[in-house]
Amino acid sequence: MAIFEAFDGTVLAFHRMGAGRPLVCVPGGPMQASSYLGDLGGLARRWPLLALDLRGTGDSEEPADPGTYRCDRQVDDLEALRVHLGFDTIDLLAHSGGATLAMLYAARFPTRVGRLALVTPSPRPVGIEVTNDDRRDVAVLRRDEPWFPEAFASLERIWAGTATDADWVAITPFVYGRWDDTARANAERAESLTNRAAAAAYYADDAFDPVAVRAGLALLTAPVLILAGEFDVQLGPKHAAEYAAFFGSPLAPPAEVAVMPGAGHFPWLDDPESFVARLTQWLRG
Repeated sequence: MAIFEAFDGTVLAFHRMGAGRPLVCVPGGPMQASSYLGDLGGLARRWPLLALDLRGTGDSEEPADPGTYRCDRQVDDLEALRVHLGFDTIDLLAHSGGATLAMLYAARFPTRVGRLALVTPSPRPVGIEVTNDDRRDVAVLRRDEPWFPEAFASLERIWAGTATDADWVAITPFVYGRWDDTARANAERAESLTNRAAAAAYYADDAFDPVAVRAGLALLTAPVLILAGEFDVQLGPKHAAEYAAFFGSPLAPPAEVAVMPGAGHFPWLDDPESFVARLTQWLRG
């Protein structure tokens, strides 16, 4: 573990895996400790990684001002990390809600991003609307799995606005491409790794404007990879493909979209071999 000082004096921690210029990993949740990323399915054996604990999570300090949990305020934390590392640019891999932070950083500092990999990113920062019908189309792909009837009934109650707390727990298998022991263990420890107060503040109403974010991303010249899971009900392959259009600089290579068959919201858990192969190919390209 290593530490650095953020823009407001908060001491933040990061964890290195491997030597050399790292791929900086921004965790999701939102506001979950970076330890849930593990070694990203073995990617750390192929490429050096640096996992950042966002403020108030993992080994990082809680800030004096809870307002700095907003995703737009944490952009300055990524910039402070870049300065601390001494790099002109940083290569970013961001998962889920962490992709919001990475995209806000890229939109504000487009010349300071070397590469940008978005793994099952949230649709919120760019204003993509994922409807309940969209989610239903993805969910029914799992109809032959033994847990499906109960979990799907809970989904229907959530969409109808009649859900109980038990329904939110029951839909957990939809988050993963394989509801196995690895997925269960990941789900069980998620709550203990998440700063709920910080998560509630992360997506403040005025934290960003999707139109402005899209305009900023259009200036990005770095290579971009959007990696989606076939079974990811939170985004889905159809909407993942929409992301590519937001990275339109004529000076940049076209954004790549990769859909992992049989994977959910955590593709490195569902198919680590394919995940590592795809990321390594892109990083070396």
